[in-house]
Amino acid sequence: MKKIELKIIGLSYSQAQSNSYALVLGEMNGKRRLPIVIGHYEAQAIALEIEKMKPSRPLTHDLFYNFATAFGIHLNEVQITKFHEGIFHAALICDNGIAIHEIDSRTSDAVALSIRFHCPIFTTEEIMSQAGILFEDEEPIIESEEDDSDDGLIPDFRNLGIAELEIELRLAVEEEDYEKASLIRDEIQKRK
Repeated sequence: MKKIELKIIGLSYSQAQSNSYALVLGEMNGKRRLPIVIGHYEAQAIALEIEKMKPSRPLTHDLFYNFATAFGIHLNEVQITKFHEGIFHAALICDNGIAIHEIDSRTSDAVALSIRFHCPIFTTEEIMSQAGILFEDEEPIIESEEDDSDDGLIPDFRNLGIAELEIELRLAVEEEDYEKASLIRDEIQKRK
């Protein structure tokens, strides 16, 4: 079965599901995108590593990386293996120098680890056909809905702390969503 290599295109707050994010993976040398809904903590783990920000203490994915490295285990690749009832399934392909092992994983955790191990992410044509989206032009992948509240801040951002807002700000700037970035910046300034 031919593997299709994917790269991380972006990460944005999901307006459709509260406290969720959309991780967008793109086909290498292609125009299809694979949007995956992930949780807040996994989004944070991915964003921190992409931004090369180091928390004061290791997060769970950092701990896993440190543990695996200390015992000579290398993550060769991540495979998104299945899409069933709206849920993606993934596998970690690990090598301990003696044997190669396939370990079941949530896709969000697998992607967070792939960044730390600098390994490729793959899927299949079947999954891209089922869940992929053809993306023709270079406009933002996921657009935010306007919020009609008094302060203009997206409602779920009110529950985030300053550190989380700063991560959201960096993501908004990366995605060139400057309107959202300015709202988040204003909220950070109000709280300081």
